[in-house]
Amino acid sequence: MVSNLIPLLLKQFNTQFLMKTIFYIILFVSFNPFIVQAQNDPKAEKLANEVLDKVKSYDNISINFSYTLENISEQLKEETRGEVYVEGNKYRLNLMGTTQIFDGSKLYTIIPADEEINISSVNSQDDTTITPSKMLTFFEDGYLYKWDIQQNQNGREIQYIKLIPIDSNAEYKNILLGVDKYTKNISNLIYSMNNGTRTEIKISSFKPNEPLSENIFKFDKSKYPGYYINELD
Repeated sequence: MVSNLIPLLLKQFNTQFLMKTIFYIILFVSFNPFIVQAQNDPKAEKLANEVLDKVKSYDNISINFSYTLENISEQLKEETRGEVYVEGNKYRLNLMGTTQIFDGSKLYTIIPADEEINISSVNSQDDTTITPSKMLTFFEDGYLYKWDIQQNQNGREIQYIKLIPIDSNAEYKNILLGVDKYTKNISNLIYSMNNGTRTEIKISSFKPNEPLSENIFKFDKSKYPGYYINELD
């Protein structure tokens, strides 16, 4: 998923690396139901399940977000903004001047600065494939839930759930999942790594079931005359 994230993104738009980072933070680890049932905070588990049910009920989601990476000891702080549209396993992501379109089978990475388009095949049914839809439900498996602080943020009551990875070899200590207590939508994710790096993904606009153009998840080659097209498969 971090300390070299921003330079890497500026140099080359790496699909799997970026997808892991945006909703911050996916590591599919082995899941032990007995341990989870024995140690989860009941309030935290209930709220997490309400969030999961809400996300899964939407036909599509449009999100504007900010991304901040900070490591005080390394005097590092980077910030950027982006937007993503999700419908099932299809998505369109705009970040740092680059666009990714996944139409359900092929992934198109459009890099205007280099006038280049990378095309690759992706199996959305593969459990190891990372998509925004999976990221919004990443905490379904592999974590212990703990009740954490509640904060008033711009008039919204945000309740935090601390997600502690079951995998003792995980690269991060914990994830704070911020939930709007009224809407049950995700407000933000704060990801603390073992190396002191802190990543926050803050959702500034979350719009479910919006009318989306039928072309939003389609790649139109005619819009990019002169671009070098790199077929990676």
